[in-house]
Amino acid sequence: MTISFELRRAVPADAPSMARVHVDTWRETYRGLMRDGVLDDPGLVNSREKFWNAVLTDSQFEQNGVVVASHRGTLIGIAMAGHCLDDAEGPQQLYVLYVYRAFHGAGVGAALLNAVIAPGAPAALWVADPNPRAQPFYRKNGFIADGAVKIEDDVREIRMVRSIQAATAGQTDGVSAD
Repeated sequence: MTISFELRRAVPADAPSMARVHVDTWRETYRGLMRDGVLDDPGLVNSREKFWNAVLTDSQFEQNGVVVASHRGTLIGIAMAGHCLDDAEGPQQLYVLYVYRAFHGAGVGAALLNAVIAPGAPAALWVADPNPRAQPFYRKNGFIADGAVKIEDDVREIRMVRSIQAATAGQTDGVSAD
């Protein structure tokens, strides 16, 4: 699929649209993995909007990279990375990467990932397990499961890490993903 899209750093005015993308993509991705009560909570969009407002305005988050993707003026994807929060390899952690299903396979996810974490940089992330679309995407981008598992919001997650060697190998092999 070929589409045109733009990437840019998120600004506080994006918080409402980012919240909508966040919730909509959670519902697309996690239905059946996450409790319906969480996904269908009428206050979910509002809580995500408060979250994004804080991320985009509070100085404690100023070191995070927060990027949005838009298509024809509408946000279609969001990403955020920052300092690694646990003992994983690498100084950076991908916290958020969501793209509307309609735009999967168009390069939006890879562009967002590379905008918040340099392609050759070591990093870590947590991904739902199972997540048959995301896990292969991250593997194509040099991440491998390191055996760490956690349960958050009743969802099993595995940690994936990318070392300098894995990231470099992915670049030289011309690997790409959505």
